[in-house]
Amino acid sequence: MKLKLIYPKWPKLPHQPEFNLPPHGPVCFAAALPERVAVDFCDENVEPLVIERGPDLVAISCMLTCQIARGWQIADEYRALGLKVLFGGIAVMLHAEETLLHADAVFLGEAEGHIHKVIADAERGTLKKVYDFMNELPDPALIGTARRDILKRDLYNFRGVQMVDLVHASRGCKFNCFPCCTPYLGGRKFRPRPIDRVVEELKSIPNNRLFLVDNSLAQDDQWEKDLFRAMIPLKKKWVSHPIKDDDEILDLAAKAGCWYVYQAIFDTSDYIRRRIKRLKERGIGVEGTIILGTDDHDEDAIKRLVDFLLEVDLDLAEFTIMTPFPHSPIRAQMEQEKRILHSDWVRYTAGEVVFRPARMTPDALQKMYEYAWNTFYATCSKEIKMAKLYLDVIHREKADGTHQPVNLSRRRGWGAPAVS
Repeated sequence: MKLKLIYPKWPKLPHQPEFNLPPHGPVCFAAALPERVAVDFCDENVEPLVIERGPDLVAISCMLTCQIARGWQIADEYRALGLKVLFGGIAVMLHAEETLLHADAVFLGEAEGHIHKVIADAERGTLKKVYDFMNELPDPALIGTARRDILKRDLYNFRGVQMVDLVHASRGCKFNCFPCCTPYLGGRKFRPRPIDRVVEELKSIPNNRLFLVDNSLAQDDQWEKDLFRAMIPLKKKWVSHPIKDDDEILDLAAKAGCWYVYQAIFDTSDYIRRRIKRLKERGIGVEGTIILGTDDHDEDAIKRLVDFLLEVDLDLAEFTIMTPFPHSPIRAQMEQEKRILHSDWVRYTAGEVVFRPARMTPDALQKMYEYAWNTFYATCSKEIKMAKLYLDVIHREKADGTHQPVNLSRRRGWGAPAVS
C-alpha cells in the first residue's frame, strides 16, 4: 500500500520567531504502521503540498485545533479526486464529529496495536467510518522508535541553527490542569515507556538536541531518577516540560544534559521564584510559559506578573491567551457561563481572545497580551534571547565533543550562520 501522510500547515503566533520543529505525531504514527506500507510524508509547514492521484490512502495528522480546518480543506480536495482519506491525531479526537464530515475514516486513540486493523480494512476496501480506541490505550512497551526517516531533515534548520528533535518517554498525565485536554485524550494515568526502549530510541536519533515532549516528567520520582541516570552516558542536550523540584532529581537532570525547561508561571509567589532559582543554579535555563486571562487576571495583575518575570531573570517567556479548547475543563465551565465568543477553530491559536474574560473586556485582554510580549522583550529581542540559549548549548557540546556544525553552503538565500 502507498500511503500519503500529511501534516497540515497551521498559523504561527505573530510574536514568536518563526521556525519549525520536526513533528512528533506523524513519525510515531508511521512507526506503528505495518512494514508493507510505503509512506510518503509531507509537512506542509516546511514544503508545499501537491495534491494529486497516486496514493492508495491519504492520512492526515492534526495536532492543533487551529490546524484542523486546513486538514479538512486538504481532505475535501483529495476526496474530490476519488481518494480515500483517514484522519488521526490529537485535534481529530477533539473535533471528531466535525471531522467526520470531511473523512472516509476517523481514527480516535493511539495507533500502536490498532492501526494495522485500519490498514487491513483499507486494503480490502471496507473502511469503517469511525475507529474508536480511546478507551483501549496500548501497552507503553508497544511504542517503538519513531520513523524519523520519513522527515526531510534539511528543512528543520533555522538560519544555520540545528533545531531539536521531538521524543517522548511517557504518555498520559496524572494531573488535571484546568486548561488541558490531556485527561480526555489519554486518561489521568501516567504511562511510562520502558527505559531501555527510550534509551534505544535516543541513541538512534542523530541530532544531539532533543525536546522531551512528555506532559510532565515529574509524575514518578523513581522513574524520573532512573531515566536521567540512563541518559547521562548519551551526552544529549534536551528541553522538557517540568521536572520535579527535588535536589537529587535536579542534579541528575543537569548531569543528564538538561538544557532548559518550560516552567508554567501562574503567579508571583516565592514558590515560583524558588523553582526558577534552583534550576538556574544548576545551569538549567528556564523558559516561562504564561497563560494570560485567567479569572483572577485584570490589567494590573498582568502588569505585576510581567514585572515579576523581568525580576526573576527568565531566559525566555512565552505568553499565550487562555483558550477554551474542546473537552477541557475550562471549556465546560465557560460554555455553562455562556462566555465563549465563537468556535472559529483557525482562530484558536492561543494568541487571540475567543472568550469573555472575568475581569476585563476581550479587547483589554488582547491589548495586555501585546503589552506582555512587548514589555518583556523591550530591552532584548526574542531572537537574541533565543540565540543566547543556543550559544549556551553550543558551548556545552564543544566541551564534551558532541557539537555538530551545520553546513549551509549549499543553501541559497542564507548568509553565513550566525552561530556554529
